[in-house]
Amino acid sequence: MSQTQSPEVDFVDTASRPETRGIELIDDAERHGRARDLFFIWAAPNVSILNLTIGATLILLGLEVWQSIAVIVAASLLWVFPGIIAGSGPASGTSGSVVTRAMYGILGNKLFVAFVGWFIGAVFLSLTWLASSFMGADLLRRAGMDDPVWVPIGVTLVVATVTVLVAIFGHGLILRAYPYMAAALFIIFLLVAAFILPTVDWQYAAPEPLSGAALWSSMTIGFTILASTPLSFINSPDIARYLPRTSKPSQIAAATALGGAVPFIVFTSVGVLLATGLSVAAFDAGIDVALLDLLPAWLGPVLVIGVVINTIALNAMTTYTSSMALQAIGFRLRRIPAAIIVGVVGTALTIYLVLSSSLLEAANLMLQFLVIVSGPAMAIFVVDVLMRRYAYDGVELFDDHAGGRFWYTAGWSIPGLTALLLGGLATALCLATNVWVGPIAEATGFIDLSVPVGMLVAGGLYAGLQRTALGRQGRP
Repeated sequence: MSQTQSPEVDFVDTASRPETRGIELIDDAERHGRARDLFFIWAAPNVSILNLTIGATLILLGLEVWQSIAVIVAASLLWVFPGIIAGSGPASGTSGSVVTRAMYGILGNKLFVAFVGWFIGAVFLSLTWLASSFMGADLLRRAGMDDPVWVPIGVTLVVATVTVLVAIFGHGLILRAYPYMAAALFIIFLLVAAFILPTVDWQYAAPEPLSGAALWSSMTIGFTILASTPLSFINSPDIARYLPRTSKPSQIAAATALGGAVPFIVFTSVGVLLATGLSVAAFDAGIDVALLDLLPAWLGPVLVIGVVINTIALNAMTTYTSSMALQAIGFRLRRIPAAIIVGVVGTALTIYLVLSSSLLEAANLMLQFLVIVSGPAMAIFVVDVLMRRYAYDGVELFDDHAGGRFWYTAGWSIPGLTALLLGGLATALCLATNVWVGPIAEATGFIDLSVPVGMLVAGGLYAGLQRTALGRQGRP
């Protein structure tokens, strides 16, 4: 069977049965939906406990409330990038993990998807499952089930199973269910925010106000942590690929970017406000535990339900797209078995983390390291989309023979891979974390410029090399 064909002649994208289609091309006759539908699909995963957690981190970094909000707004602007690349889905009729063959070559893309796509997917699967595991286990502990090992493992297994089931049913269920999930999550988290507000210290001032290099260090480190979320969604074409080919890229970009950015700003800011009323002991116990302590007894379980819904929304999307990444790598798997494999790997990593770290530690460290791969990869994707003006031929993307349009140099795109490697190196040199401080970050007083420098190096190199003979091989 050719990858350009659907595995079922009578395929229908519906919420009532599992989606068997993977990376196969979607015919124009099967396209449906409106660009604006993407708003709620992206809103549901981003009404998140993880946003509350990383918002609280900004206060821990020593920032004032207004400084924290400024960093959040600056980072939210990066949501325009997943919006821009989302239009490549309906333009090509296939997933983003296939579209990137235009950037890295037929063989080079296998390496890119195997490392970058899977790394990003594994991080977010584990972090969001970790959040629901911690909060679910703490709620059960309060009810008398206090086994420190098997309770969080049990919560992880239950949530992971439901998540994989949603991913198996795929795009049709996501399109149908996510608007309702987004509405429920908005109500739950706004209710939680209402009970948080009385605890907020509206006169809050940092114990030791920062200035100069120390202030810029905290603001840039916070920006890097926040930037990792929008920059990680190089899977946005997968969700948009069923839209009609005539859908306007500008409308796709607006719906995707706003769907991600609005809840990102609102609930990360709520995390900042929450942190102003917490003691050092509360931080040490964990944001998840502290939050449950602040709420009335009846609202705690409602919040945990909200966290679980959000976890399923985000991780079902991640599992769904990661299953297609497995196919793009070259594994002879149908999408459903691939989704199950992704779920098993993510569950195993989550169980390891839930037994060995706190949510705050895991989130901050993993999100900072994530930008080493996600920033340069996003920059290259955006540059390629803009240079091609969304001119992606799905049939040519599946031509994996020597001499095909995207075969480049023995199957490898020198411009794409060079830009990715050097962009990642530049990011690492400018990164400042608890376990790694790049020499440039150290020389500047721990100012973390990893995101802008890495993206500028990767995007600039790629644009320049694409104008050489090496890049023109794959141009229209």
